[in-house]
Amino acid sequence: MTAEITPQQLIVWRMLQRAQAHITRSLEGELLSRHHLAPAAYDVLLQLSENADRRLRMNDLAERVLLSRSGLTRLIDRLQRDGLVEREACPSDARGLFAVLTQAGDQRLSEATPTYLRAIRGQFLDLLDEEELRQCADMLTKLFPQVSV
Repeated sequence: MTAEITPQQLIVWRMLQRAQAHITRSLEGELLSRHHLAPAAYDVLLQLSENADRRLRMNDLAERVLLSRSGLTRLIDRLQRDGLVEREACPSDARGLFAVLTQAGDQRLSEATPTYLRAIRGQFLDLLDEEELRQCADMLTKLFPQVSV
């Protein structure tokens, strides 16, 4: 396999990078200005809310939100200061911790969700028809078959 790529391949790669950066910046601007939440913080609150008992082990949460353990720790520190999450000890592992969604965190998530959905719809979903969305999902699954959402 050669390290060389064609100009067309480079264009596609750059377009993918720019699309992701553009959508993320737009989403970040909306969430920060309206709800004082960065996209990563929104994702943490969402992941916790989707779990039946509104808690996840820190290691599992870091994997789900695509942050390093230290990056997640810093983010959880901020969310805890804001009263949006709490930490709880794990009874089965003295070194383990849970991040737990608080009522205030659930409320902030509920307030921010329409903004989040409007932003991703306006910047991405509404720009593609159903067939294009299916093709996009197929391509991303081909690139990352091991990734679960």
